[in-house]
Amino acid sequence: MDWREHIHSDPDILGGKPVVKGTRISVELILEYLADGCSVADVVAAYPQVSEGAVRAAIAFAHDMVADEAPIARRRAA
Repeated sequence: MDWREHIHSDPDILGGKPVVKGTRISVELILEYLADGCSVADVVAAYPQVSEGAVRAAIAFAHDMVADEAPIARRRAA
């Protein structure tokens, strides 16, 4: 999945945090819901302006950000 279809960052929206395009719903908020045990359907029900694809894109975005950070984390642990 190309998360760029659903997620973007604008300095004028939530201080530049990544959000679902066309909303002020942040990737961070979506991940908090999922971390608390909510399903993708729960997130969509809570925020009808967010599609299932957008929630999955938020997960893909987080994956890519963590994947980019892995070498840095290993250097810090050394």
